[in-house]
Amino acid sequence: MMKLIKAIYLAMALTVAPAGMMMAQNTSGHFLHTVTKGQSLYSISSMYNVPISDIVKLNPGSDERIKVGQALKIPQTSAENQVVFHTIQAGETLYKLSVKHGVSVERICRANPGLSVKNFRVGQVIAIPPKSKATSEVTTQTPAPAPQVQTTPSEPLKPKCRDMHKIQRKETVYSISRMYGITEEELMAANPEIKNKKLKKGKFLCIPYAQKKVVETPKAPTQQEDSTLTDAQLFDKNKKESKKIATIKAAIVLPFNTDGTGTKDEQVRMVEYYEGFLMAVDSLKEKGVSIDLYTYDSGKTIASVKQILNKPEMKTMDIIFGPAHADQVKPMAEFAEKNNLRLVVPFTSKGDDVFNNPSVYQINTPQSYLYSEVYEHYLRKFPDAHVVFLDANTGHTDKADFIKGLKEELKNRQMTFKELKGEDINPEGMKLVVDSLRENVIIPTSGRNVALIKILPQLIVTSREHPNYNMKMFGYPEWQTYTDDHLASFFELDTYFYSSFYTNNLFPEAIQFTNAYRKWYSKDMANTFPKYGMLGFDTAYFFLLGLHKYGSNFEDHMNQMMITPIQTGFKFDRVNNWGGFINRKVFFVNFTKNFELIKLDFE
Repeated sequence: MMKLIKAIYLAMALTVAPAGMMMAQNTSGHFLHTVTKGQSLYSISSMYNVPISDIVKLNPGSDERIKVGQALKIPQTSAENQVVFHTIQAGETLYKLSVKHGVSVERICRANPGLSVKNFRVGQVIAIPPKSKATSEVTTQTPAPAPQVQTTPSEPLKPKCRDMHKIQRKETVYSISRMYGITEEELMAANPEIKNKKLKKGKFLCIPYAQKKVVETPKAPTQQEDSTLTDAQLFDKNKKESKKIATIKAAIVLPFNTDGTGTKDEQVRMVEYYEGFLMAVDSLKEKGVSIDLYTYDSGKTIASVKQILNKPEMKTMDIIFGPAHADQVKPMAEFAEKNNLRLVVPFTSKGDDVFNNPSVYQINTPQSYLYSEVYEHYLRKFPDAHVVFLDANTGHTDKADFIKGLKEELKNRQMTFKELKGEDINPEGMKLVVDSLRENVIIPTSGRNVALIKILPQLIVTSREHPNYNMKMFGYPEWQTYTDDHLASFFELDTYFYSSFYTNNLFPEAIQFTNAYRKWYSKDMANTFPKYGMLGFDTAYFFLLGLHKYGSNFEDHMNQMMITPIQTGFKFDRVNNWGGFINRKVFFVNFTKNFELIKLDFE
C-alpha cells in the first residue's frame, strides 16, 4: 500500500511536455416542449430548470409515462435577470429575435453554442439571456444616427483601391463601409458611380484606404449593420474564432485517496485509469503533441474539490478530466463554464449539469438516453422478431426500467411478446411461448449472474430438444464479466448484449495495449467492467488529440475523428442548444453459433 501511495504522489508531481429539435410554442405562462429520443421527465426539468412537480401539474399523467413526439407544457420563467426560452416562429430571423427580446445577436449566439444556420428553424427552442443591466441592448429597428467622425481635411483621399468588394444581396453602403472600417463618404468618393446609395448585386466596388478615424456610438451602429445581414452572415460574424493550442494544459481531478480515507477498490480503479491516461499522453507525445499535465487528488468532499479549483493554475487549463463522485460535478462544471474550458466526466452518469452547461462532456450515458439508443438499434437488428421475457424470480429488479421501455416500443410497433416466470421456465413452458415459425429473442428481466444461472440450463435443453426453434438471447453489459462462467452457453444460444464499453481480448489493439500496460507497470489490469486502464487511455487520446488537431473548434469536428478506441465508443451530441454533450455510443456484441465474437457498431 505504501508503494502505491508513493507512486501516486510521484505521478501527481509529474508534468508531461511537450507531449432535438424541441417543438414549442410560447403561450401565456408556459411553452410547449415536444419530447425527443432519450429524454426523460428528469432531463426535461433539468434543461429548463423547473421542478418535475410543476411539469406534472400542467401535464397530468406525465409522471407515469412520456413518449417521443408528445407535447408537454413547460412553465415559463418570468423572473427578472433569468434566462427565458423562445421558440422560433415562421418569419423570425436572428436579428428580429434580438430586437424582440432586447438582447444583442452576439449574446444570443453565445448563450446557444449549439445553434447554427443549419438548425435555426421553425420550432427550435433557444435560450434568451437576460438583458444587460447597464442599458437595453436593442430597443428598436429604427436606423441608428450616423456615427460621429473626426476628419483631417489636409489629408486627401487616396484614389488607389486597397481591395475590391463584390456586392451581395441586401448589402448597403453603410454595411460595406463598416465592414472595411471606412466611412460612407470615403466609399462613395472612391466609387462615384454610386447614386443615392443604391447598390446592384454582383457589381464590384473599390475599397479605398481609410483616411478618417471613426468614433461609433456604442451598440447602435452594430445593430443597424445586423439588420442588413442574413442569418448565415450573422452566425458567421458571431462564430467563435478558431485558435490553435500550442501546448494543451490538462488537469486530472480524481479520488486517488492518498490520505487513506477511501476504499481500496476505488483507489485501484482510479490509479489504473490514470496509468492508462499516462500511456495515451506518451503515445501523443511521440506524435508531436505538447501537453502539460496536472494531477490532483479530489478526495471525497465538495470542499476538497473547491480547494483545488482555487489554485491559480486551474483557470489556465484547456480541459479537466474528473471528478468521480456525482456531488463534486456541479462546482467543477460551474468553474469550467465560468473560465471557458472543458470538463470531461469519465464515470458518473448522475447529475443534471450536462443539461444546462455547455462545458460538460459526459462519457457515461444517462440511462434514458442509453436505453433509447439500445431500443433503436434493437429494432433495426430484430425488426420482426417475437420476444420472450424470462423472469427468474430472483428478486432483482435491476432492469425494470429497461424492460418497461422495451415493451412500450414493441407495443408501438405492434410486435408480439410473451412472458414466462419462475418455475415455468423449463422446456415445456418454453414450448408454450416460443413461436416455431419466427425468429425468437429471449430476454431475461435481470442482468444478474444468478438469473443466468437459473435460465441458461433450461434454454440449452430447449434448444437441443427443438433445433427447429430459431432462438437468440439478448442481454446486458455486465454479461461480459460472466463469460468465464457461461462462454460456451453464450455461443450455443447465439447471444447478444449491448454496451458502451467493450473490447475483445483477442483484438490486436487490445493485445497490444495489454502487453504495453504490463510492461509499463509490471502488473495486469483488474478484471473489471469496464477496464479502467483502457478507459483512461481512450478518453485521454480522444480529447487531447482532438484539441491538438482542431483547437477551439474541436466541438465542430469531434464526431469526424478517425480513431479506433480500444474499449470506449464515442458519439457525442448536444442535449440542447445551450447545454453540454452526452455520449450516445452503443455496441451490440454477438457470440455466434459458429464460435465467432462480433462487435456490431451502429452509426
